Amino acid sequence: MTQGLGRRSVPAGTLIGASAPDRTGIVHLGLGNFHRAHGAVHTAQAMAAAGGDWGIRGFAHSSDRVVAPMRAQDNVYSILQLTEHGARAGVVDVHRDTGVAAHDPAAVVAAIADPAHRIVSLTVSEVGYTRDPATGRLALDHPEVAADLVAGATPRTAMGMIARGLELRADTGAPLAVLSCDNLQANGDVTRAVVEQFLHAAGASDDVLSFVSSSVSFPNGMVDRIVPKTTDEHTRQVAELLGVTDRCPVPAEDFSMWVLEDDFAGGRPAWEEAGVTFSTEIEAYEMVKLRLLNGSHSLIAYLGILAGAPTIDAAWSLDFVREAVLGGIADDYLPTFTPPTGFDPDAYVSELDARWRNPLIGHATTQVGSDGSVKLLQRIPDAALVHLRRGRMPHRLALCTAAWIACVAPPAGFTPDPLAERIAEPARDRLAAATDGTVAAGDHVRRIMTGGFFPEALADQDAFTARVAELLAIITHDGVRAAAADVAAAAR
Repeated sequence: MTQGLGRRSVPAGTLIGASAPDRTGIVHLGLGNFHRAHGAVHTAQAMAAAGGDWGIRGFAHSSDRVVAPMRAQDNVYSILQLTEHGARAGVVDVHRDTGVAAHDPAAVVAAIADPAHRIVSLTVSEVGYTRDPATGRLALDHPEVAADLVAGATPRTAMGMIARGLELRADTGAPLAVLSCDNLQANGDVTRAVVEQFLHAAGASDDVLSFVSSSVSFPNGMVDRIVPKTTDEHTRQVAELLGVTDRCPVPAEDFSMWVLEDDFAGGRPAWEEAGVTFSTEIEAYEMVKLRLLNGSHSLIAYLGILAGAPTIDAAWSLDFVREAVLGGIADDYLPTFTPPTGFDPDAYVSELDARWRNPLIGHATTQVGSDGSVKLLQRIPDAALVHLRRGRMPHRLALCTAAWIACVAPPAGFTPDPLAERIAEPARDRLAAATDGTVAAGDHVRRIMTGGFFPEALADQDAFTARVAELLAIITHDGVRAAAADVAAAAR
């Protein structure tokens, strides 16, 4: 039986970056695999290059699934890097304290208020920003948001905890950066807007609002690394490679990218020494990620699920999926934005191809397809509207929308592949209620498009709704391959 992983049992030569000092300088909300394989790794590497008191105090949202094993291992864990050529493992030792926000939200608020912490970073997924999908503003009628806004209430939402923490921090005047590491367009701007909307709705004082405006920065950024869920096989591989047992290893691809706006009011680690790019072209990098990678990822996932493909590499191996995705990149996504200086689309697509076909990642299509009602808001409407306002139909974006509906809100009489039941979709019940009693695909889609699930600007585009309905009808009657073939013919 192998020895358990801990700070005293890190195998020689396996530490990634440097061990953090005892003092923590970063509060992180969301202790999922992505943070532990991305921001935490870059921070450890930055401290190895330039030092600094940048240990992380991390909080999971509501479960101790990761926190319990991390605490048992002195908050040390391994990264299993999976490439087409094999796997290798290393150890990360940068978290100095971990907890569960739902168990002790007051601790989160206090940590944000503590002047020793100069950055609050977030990986709470798109859902964690509790925004209204139709307006993009804070969802004031969301039950948890409404509860958080009550005077004296203990906040439960991520945005509520940040806002209440900033209220207390305003008394110290200590500057702070709130750093979103989620896949949101203009994620820093979005975070600032939602936090300030919360403060206004909560009746925050002018002093607090002035402090947030002048001393709290919300840098924009783009993050990119494919990080699947951990399985027993990953745990076995780590034990074999390192000779120790890690109860919370993180599998990840070898690729990792982070592009940031250099706007940190309280200072930051020397991330530029750890491969992070600081740029004034954040929006362009965001478009590359959100549209070419994330948007395409959604299309791969939903087409793959409907075809019975359990993983991204399995879906990517299907010719009709590849054709739809590559066509979508060339015709529906690339014409909608100006890429960063020096960007090579062909080289980027070639890199995506290598990442998506990597068989060792085993990225579940259902994981990528989860939370579609929130994720697709970043990936479909704006790009679709560019084309629709030019008089062109973005057929692959319509296909992605139809495939999502077929998976999570199937019309009466259609049963998608059993994989679809594994998709975590927070709007599933609302979608079912909105489409209750529909018979024709046109009515089914119309109720979704106009039911508050998409922005009004897209809902008003009758031609797009009609095209989505056509493709949904083909999926339900002739199958997803027939729908993809229809799109390929129409796009010629």
